[in-house]
Amino acid sequence: MANVDLGVRLGRLELKNPVLSASGTFGYVREMAQFVALDRLGGVIPKTVTFHARAGNPTPRTVETASGMLNAIGLDNDGIDHFRSRHMPYLRTVGTAVIANIAGEDVDQFVAMAEMLSDEPGLAGIELNISCPNVSHGLDLGTDAAVVERLIRRVRSACSLPIIAKLTPNVTDVVTIARAAADGGADAVSLINTLRGLAVDWRRRRPILAYDYGGLSGPAIKPIALRMVWETHRALPDLPIIGVGGVATADDALEFLVAGASAIQVGTASFYDPGATETMVDQIANRLAAVGVASVTEIVGSLRSNRITR
Repeated sequence: MANVDLGVRLGRLELKNPVLSASGTFGYVREMAQFVALDRLGGVIPKTVTFHARAGNPTPRTVETASGMLNAIGLDNDGIDHFRSRHMPYLRTVGTAVIANIAGEDVDQFVAMAEMLSDEPGLAGIELNISCPNVSHGLDLGTDAAVVERLIRRVRSACSLPIIAKLTPNVTDVVTIARAAADGGADAVSLINTLRGLAVDWRRRRPILAYDYGGLSGPAIKPIALRMVWETHRALPDLPIIGVGGVATADDALEFLVAGASAIQVGTASFYDPGATETMVDQIANRLAAVGVASVTEIVGSLRSNRITR
């Protein structure tokens, strides 16, 4: 690997490099250990944990679409107590930053879970999933700026760990929601979660997914994610951003970084290339070295508009 400084900072959270796994695509991390040298990644984010165990949605839960996939898993997990007792002992051994991803049915549940994890040994931060589009009761806290600010503020007061808000693209103005997260005290925001979509079997006259709708991920959403990252960075240059959505190669990652992200998450790519995250670390360093960049932070937010302003 080229001699490039890949270290990044997201508010109070420091990472050895900008490559993270995206929640929901890396299992509880243990499953990926045979494919990835976990200690080489900037960090890992296990699948979303809820307060109580959830069975998730009925099958089929996933379907491939043009340049992407739809999923309606429904946050299938065994609950936060099981996560702490069963998974945290292993996660403390992986040799890189571990960021827990949590989802509550209301603000109080988010606060309660954050408080439970605040003193959990081995956690580097918490990502709040306020944007999942495919749970049975709907998880739409992330569409209301006032609610987002109140949620982040209360979580921040209950938890000493760095807080990341994972935001939905299914809003009219993502900058307004990001600003609310920043005002509430978020250390960073993740942009973007999946877009709500539909796949149809026209012969059966039925949606393919049992839940009907699902969250669209993969290369198909990258242009939208890039646009939202750039818009947010231009409006809120001091707010650290994690770029998510269609990151499959080092070039994808670097596009997000110049658009204003300080780190990226790899999601759908890990399904067809389990080693994509580790490969990306080396390739990012090599590409930066090839153009004479000594530190990855030099390129963050360096994208400039083609439009002439008067």
